[in-house]
Amino acid sequence: MNWEIIIKLVLAMVFGGIIGLEREIGNRPAGFRTHTLVCMGSVLVMMTSEFLLEAYASNPPDPARLGAQVISGIGFLGAGTILKDGSRVRGLTTAASLWVVACIGLAIGVGFYLGALAATLLSYITLVLLKKFEGYVPGLRDHELSLEIPNTPGQIAKITNILAALNVRVRDIKVEPGKEELTQAYFKLVFPPGMDTHVLGAELSRLEGVSVLNDED
Repeated sequence: MNWEIIIKLVLAMVFGGIIGLEREIGNRPAGFRTHTLVCMGSVLVMMTSEFLLEAYASNPPDPARLGAQVISGIGFLGAGTILKDGSRVRGLTTAASLWVVACIGLAIGVGFYLGALAATLLSYITLVLLKKFEGYVPGLRDHELSLEIPNTPGQIAKITNILAALNVRVRDIKVEPGKEELTQAYFKLVFPPGMDTHVLGAELSRLEGVSVLNDED
């Protein structure tokens, strides 16, 4: 029985660490140690529930109550990884991975090893392989666009209006000072399937003072 406790906690370190390592390599808000600790904590919660069932056999508590608190409570930790950087929201995938490792920990804690192992492997595939697969799917692949625009109010709004009219989705915008009265703007875009990317460059070039520096397909 004592060995089973150690084995469950070690499995939590391994399974949670696998997912956390992918987040750590990508320099995400919550990385290797955070995911490992969340998974271990979830295991301990479920083992505590089992312990309470044995300790209070005459009046057993509900074994699912502590686990339910983990599933809802992990939202507070996940929310702390979500950051808004200008028009970009970051950390949603990391928040989801924290929730998943908490569930994996709960599964390990009750001895559902096959489910925990399958969830770990599939989560890792989702985080690593599907991210690469997105680049080959029409309508999901990112396109880089660099512009030189006048340093006057309303320029970004004019550009985003054109993007919206062409059904181009904006993933990220970065603005840096340029030469003299100019500003350099970098866009990460997702084009609708079948769109001719040169159409966008032609439309943007019509704006006064806007120069397309590069239009990466």
